[in-house]
Amino acid sequence: MKIKTFVISVLLLTGTNSYAQQLTLKADNIDQIIKALTLEEKAHLLVGGDNLDTNGKKIELVEGAAGTTHSIPRLGIPAIVLTDGPAGVRINPHRKDSSQTYFATGFPVGTALACTWNTELVENVGKAIGEETLEYGCDLLLAPGMNIHRTPLCGRNFEYFSEDPVVSGFMATAYVNGVQSQGVGTSIKHYAVNSQETNRIEVNEVVSQRALREIYLKGFEIAVKASNPWTVMSSYNRLNGTWAQSSKELLISILRNEWNFKGLVMTDWTNEHRTSWDRIAAGNELLQPGHHWQEEDIIANVKNGKLSVKDVDTRVKTLLELIVKTPHFKGYKYSNKPSLDAHAKLTRQTSTEGMVLLENKENALPLTNIKKISLFGITSYNFIAGGTGSGNVNKPYVIDLKQGLINAGLTIDNDLQQLYESYKEYIIKTNQANGNRNSRNIPELKISHHIIERQAANNDLCIFTIGRQAGEGSDRQINNDFNLTIDEREMLQDICSSFHALGKKVIVIMNMGNVMETASWKGLPDAILMAWQPGQEGGNSVADVLLGKETPSGKLTMTFPIAASDIPAVNNFPTGTGSKFGDHRRNINYTLHEEDIYVGYRYFTTFNKTVSYPFGYGLSYTTFTYSKPVIKATSNGFTASIVVKNTGNAAGKEAVQLYVSAPKSTTMNKPIRELKAFAKTHTLQPGESQTLHFNVTTYDLASFNETMSEWQTETGKYEVQFGASSTDIRSTTIFNNKKVLSKKVNNILKPDRIMKTID
Repeated sequence: MKIKTFVISVLLLTGTNSYAQQLTLKADNIDQIIKALTLEEKAHLLVGGDNLDTNGKKIELVEGAAGTTHSIPRLGIPAIVLTDGPAGVRINPHRKDSSQTYFATGFPVGTALACTWNTELVENVGKAIGEETLEYGCDLLLAPGMNIHRTPLCGRNFEYFSEDPVVSGFMATAYVNGVQSQGVGTSIKHYAVNSQETNRIEVNEVVSQRALREIYLKGFEIAVKASNPWTVMSSYNRLNGTWAQSSKELLISILRNEWNFKGLVMTDWTNEHRTSWDRIAAGNELLQPGHHWQEEDIIANVKNGKLSVKDVDTRVKTLLELIVKTPHFKGYKYSNKPSLDAHAKLTRQTSTEGMVLLENKENALPLTNIKKISLFGITSYNFIAGGTGSGNVNKPYVIDLKQGLINAGLTIDNDLQQLYESYKEYIIKTNQANGNRNSRNIPELKISHHIIERQAANNDLCIFTIGRQAGEGSDRQINNDFNLTIDEREMLQDICSSFHALGKKVIVIMNMGNVMETASWKGLPDAILMAWQPGQEGGNSVADVLLGKETPSGKLTMTFPIAASDIPAVNNFPTGTGSKFGDHRRNINYTLHEEDIYVGYRYFTTFNKTVSYPFGYGLSYTTFTYSKPVIKATSNGFTASIVVKNTGNAAGKEAVQLYVSAPKSTTMNKPIRELKAFAKTHTLQPGESQTLHFNVTTYDLASFNETMSEWQTETGKYEVQFGASSTDIRSTTIFNNKKVLSKKVNNILKPDRIMKTID
């Protein structure tokens, strides 16, 4: 009997016998499968990429999906499919030899979702995206993106949620819980400090340990602990001298050991010919998109002893534990027919709730007694539903603002409409003739003063849409992007003076995924609605808000500064730089986070800097009062509640932000206030009240002491503030903390070693 067992063990290790060939992957035999795999097969599994048929031709399991894993048929290990998000499933809408279409719902971008402050709604969006992921034959959604809005100039901010880690963490948690409820996985990204797109694959982000812990890692920590995402995606950039993808401190010491993450870590889609074995050693289980040379590198470094077999087996085990949870492994018969009609209704509702009413002078909105509209701005006729790059979705349609207003029963001035649509067609055809098929960025059409005067005389109201587009791979510039262009500014001034001279109002719609400068022009129009990039139903959603079918309840999850020069990181960001650079250029090859923890509202409130619109700000068609604040100590913190009452004349929702102002510390400087929780009412009818509840732990109150490498919450009186924004505190109370928290963590990710070599 002992001889038989020994023989079977040897044969399993070689992976070449009939016994091993009869093994088939199951949830309870992963260790046996690992023993049966050859080193070459293990390396093959750890590297994503092409699945080839017997003729060496690539097999696309789902056309247009971002990537796959490799299969090992002899052991019943299937390939699984990874698809981009986060605003919806990104696959090819058309396939060869098929008349069926495979469009996916285009949901609002991340900034719009976050500005709902409604985690239940975001979870429902996650469920819908998860269902489309499942029914289109995919196993993992590469979403949500949850990097911090360090500045408004990052080109990829539209995919992310906020400048605040609490908002980012709980929005990501809701999104992940929704998607994963459908039996498919998520990949929270980009871990960590992917703060810029310029030179994102090489840049060294130099950040203090405190800022890392409190700002850039905190949202990931919240999401990992609260939602158990199936995977985490390691980012391209270097962090304090080490590539994030090769950082054991980041991927093992913090993610696995401190946060107890049990899922899989995959790399972002890196194509650079670097060593790969070190990424496996550092804690990645899957290298994407995958290249054959990476397999060779893993095998060679196992053989030369740099990469241990134990590490390889540990990574393969985690990958197999993921695979056995997937629809492909379970043999799910996907339909290729998700609930697109229902999801279109959901995206229309979601985008209205995320829109932020920035200005509304003399109740210019909602519109009443308006029939005929002058619709200015090329974006009104070429509406921007989402961003570019992997965050884009191949949508079945996009309702532009013109069509949304027509659908709502309004009349658009025909002469102006024809002018814009002729111009749009001309630009598109010109671009095509020049070999550029991109119709997304069409320069604004400068309208003459004479035409504007005629429009003011002939119509009841003006709507002017200002559009901005950004995306993966490049950052925004200050001039003509963050700021208005000269033509936009002159035209807005002309429009406002002409319409106002006749007693008619001007409404500005902002159709973009990110912040722009507003302080210099927000006094001109009568109302400003930030519509974001609201998904495929965008025009209908904007019309719903303009006409009062939906009361705006969105609030900003980021600060609108007066000017770009006011951004605390402005001197430490690649504003206006090109794509070619040397080896040691500041903000290109390395970026110093000299603002430290003072990102966004933490900076503006603490240092009393005036802003155009503060974090948490948003107007409504009704009004709310806050009353009866209650604080109750718990065994590990406190619970709080506040009564919110609708005191206006329209039904609406209110998002309440709970900030905490810590007692003065003898060891650390702290922001004047920090968001610790938030909640949103249901739709309150006029006169109706609702009590909102919040839970805050002692750990939530902690600050990170770098000297001690310790999370610390000191005793003393903490002022608990219930705010309508970071500068509009409606009610306060005191929590007297009598318990000291001292939580030691690994003293790692130090910037000291790299900062000494810079400048």
